[in-house]
Amino acid sequence: MKVLVTGSSGLIGSMLVNALSNSFDISALDVRKSDHAPDVPTVLADGSDYASMSVAFEGVDAVVHLAANAPVETPWPDVLKNNISTTHNVYEAACQHGVKRIVFASSNHAVGNFEMDEPYSRIRVGDYEGLTPEEFKRIDHTVPIRPDSDYGVSKAFGEATGRYYHEHFGLEVACLRIGTVNPQNSPAGSVRTLATWLSHRDLTQLVTQCLTQPLGFEIFYGVSDNTWRFWDTDHAKKTVGYAPLDNGEDYR
Repeated sequence: MKVLVTGSSGLIGSMLVNALSNSFDISALDVRKSDHAPDVPTVLADGSDYASMSVAFEGVDAVVHLAANAPVETPWPDVLKNNISTTHNVYEAACQHGVKRIVFASSNHAVGNFEMDEPYSRIRVGDYEGLTPEEFKRIDHTVPIRPDSDYGVSKAFGEATGRYYHEHFGLEVACLRIGTVNPQNSPAGSVRTLATWLSHRDLTQLVTQCLTQPLGFEIFYGVSDNTWRFWDTDHAKKTVGYAPLDNGEDYR
């Protein structure tokens, strides 16, 4: 399978390009060459410029779309250009070039305001008194959109665009509401991360399953099997066979 990875020079992009190279024929699209995967064929183009970026989609079977400004605090002009316009271009280029499937890096921030509600507001700060991990309802793929930022709005836009291109043009789309992925590959930095951490190998497995298993339009949460996770993983387990191996609690 020929797989194009956009945003290949970023943290997740660099990791996935290397991790997926043994199983797929990988190419890349980015504004810069990745220092971590210098041998991967890369189209250097601005994703918001359709004419220059669309050539990367020729002969491709599937796309893992990661390219975006990642910080939640990203100002609106950058969100509009690098997250919204680029994401629309990715779907359109895929459609025009006969690409069958897109795995879209959405974000937990598309539904981030659920963390203002109990019990998630307590879990995120480590207040577990009176709570049992298996007894509270986890946030799943059926909840309404509740973005917590312009960045979250851009990820909700990507999900909505994926639904549109699936229902009107037949694209197979998996939207991954990714949790916390970091260079140290551990739930470091805050108590919240013990709930939201996604390990590199669990992310690689989830993306691989989304590339290889039967798919229509789906929303999955990219989170490891953390004891105190407040996002659902059952839907991904049942739909594409996701089997997370790591648990943030092992690092407490």
